[in-house]
Amino acid sequence: MSGHSKWHNIKIKKSKVDQQRGKLFSKLAREIIIAAKDGGGDPNANIRLRAAIDRAREASMPNDNIQRAIARGTGGAEGAVYEEVTYEGMAPAGVAVLIEVQTDNRNRTVSEIRNILTKGGGSMGASVAWMFEKKGLITVPRSAASEDEVLARAVEAGAEDMRTTDEDYEITTAPEGFAAVRKALEEAGYRPQSAEITMVPKSTVPVAGKEAQQVLRLMETLEDHDDVQHVYANFDIPDEVLQQVG
Repeated sequence: MSGHSKWHNIKIKKSKVDQQRGKLFSKLAREIIIAAKDGGGDPNANIRLRAAIDRAREASMPNDNIQRAIARGTGGAEGAVYEEVTYEGMAPAGVAVLIEVQTDNRNRTVSEIRNILTKGGGSMGASVAWMFEKKGLITVPRSAASEDEVLARAVEAGAEDMRTTDEDYEITTAPEGFAAVRKALEEAGYRPQSAEITMVPKSTVPVAGKEAQQVLRLMETLEDHDDVQHVYANFDIPDEVLQQVG
């Protein structure tokens, strides 16, 4: 898991600097709209909406934009109707890829995603969803506290596991326990570097050299597509390659 989660953290930092604010806010708004549509407009009762709002605030999205998105999701404002679709595929080196999109034109989006995968040396249509499971994933910098302190607080709050990497503690939770664990860590003064409900690979594929570059280029192209909200993959790429690209 560490290879993909580290790439994800790099992309979070990178997107705040590199992505056009309009494009970033559009993706964040879509996530809020669908979260509110599926689970209601109260973030205290809708874990997905709470996480979406937190990401929007971390990106400095204005509160008025957030409230408008919630209103659209709950039927209080007009706008495009988005549907959520997940595509499955393969990247170079046998890496499994899940692509979550939110689109108002499914035919256009599937054609464009298939084209990106093909040009990037991958393919669409492989059955790979079983290789992932939905989890809460919270990363806390190792500088925040000792491993024993963070582990004790996380487990006490209901975390399932914690893995220590060179820079972070990766804490996994059941989706329903995510909010409680995050709250407990924040109350202890451990500010998460990232925190979200995600799809975690059950096992990873080591990738290096030219193939690692191909995989990361494909990930960037997919993530840059306007309709793509999340891309999950089961690669494990050396840190130095991730840092070069990130």
